[in-house]
Amino acid sequence: MDFWDEVYASRPVATDPRPNARLAELVAGLPPGDVLDLGCGEGGDALWLAGQGWRVTATDISAVAVERLTALAGDRVTAVRHDLGVSFPDGTFDLICAHYLHTPFDLDRAAVLRAAAHALRRDGRLLVVDHGSTMPWSWNQDPDVHHPSPVEVAAEIDLDPATWTVERADALTRIATGPDGSTAEVTDNVLVIHRAP
Repeated sequence: MDFWDEVYASRPVATDPRPNARLAELVAGLPPGDVLDLGCGEGGDALWLAGQGWRVTATDISAVAVERLTALAGDRVTAVRHDLGVSFPDGTFDLICAHYLHTPFDLDRAAVLRAAAHALRRDGRLLVVDHGSTMPWSWNQDPDVHHPSPVEVAAEIDLDPATWTVERADALTRIATGPDGSTAEVTDNVLVIHRAP
C-alpha cells in the first residue's frame, strides 16, 4: 500500500529499532518457538524476539518496511509482505503478536485476528496490544475515535471458548515518549488468547 510505503520511506532507516513496551512483560516465561509478528513495521519486536531465541516470521503491508527489516535482520528474521486484508502468512505458530495493528483504511481486523487464532498451534497464544487512548503524536487525532476494549475485541473475534480462552483482557497505563521527546500517559489495551493444549 502506497500510504504505508510513504510513511516508512519518509523516516530515517532505523538501525536499532526498539520493541514495543508491553512485549517483554507479556512474553516473559513463554518457551521460545515459532512466532508471527503481524504489522512488524521497523522490526523492533521481531528483532527482540529473535534475540530471545524465537524463530520469527514478520509481516507488514509496506514493502519498504519489509525490505528494511530484511537488510537489518539478515537470517535472524523471515520478513514477508502481506496485505492482511487479502492474504495471511502460511504456517502455524506458538505465538502470534499484533501490536497496534491499526490503519486509516478499511481492514476487517476481526477476520485477521480470527485467522491468527486459527494459525496457532495447540497451547499457542495470540497477543493483541491496541491503543486504548490517543497519543498526542498519533496520526489519528479524531476526538470521536472509539478505542475498543479488549473484551470488545475478543467478542468481535468470536472464537469457540471450547478451543480458545481469554487469558488476559486488561487496560494498562504507562508513560510514553513521542518522536519529539515529549511524554504523555497512554493506555494500552491488552488481550491474550490461549489455544487449548
